[in-house]
Amino acid sequence: MKSRQEIVDRVAEVNTQFYGAIEDGDIDLMRRVWAEEDEAPDLVCVNPGWPLLRGRAEIMRAWMLVMANVPYIQYVLTETNIGVSGDTAMVTCEENVLTAEDDSPGFVAGGRVVATNLFVHTTNGWRMWSHHASPVMLDDDDEEE
Repeated sequence: MKSRQEIVDRVAEVNTQFYGAIEDGDIDLMRRVWAEEDEAPDLVCVNPGWPLLRGRAEIMRAWMLVMANVPYIQYVLTETNIGVSGDTAMVTCEENVLTAEDDSPGFVAGGRVVATNLFVHTTNGWRMWSHHASPVMLDDDDEEE
């Protein structure tokens, strides 16, 4: 039986793979990160500004669109916390996002998003069950800091 720290480390690794898949445009890695429908029914994904995505096929189509249309994206995760209960784990974090929205050199936009990523332990290891990300609305005082 694995220790709690070993489980937390493995969940952290899969969470890192999730963001790495987006940054690298690696749809194969994204497919490996997400659970299969028979391992975690009712897979869901909510990206900022998108409608609710339900089911593995719909979620993978959306990630393919993101990867095909975002020339550059980088995540710096902060305030990361991992909770584990049995075969379920929850990662909460702040996604500090840098992105280029077109091919213009040096054009980078930034933003802060809070995310909750749920993972389930399967026969293939820890896999994503749900991703929910919501933008943080900054007020004028936050922007000056």
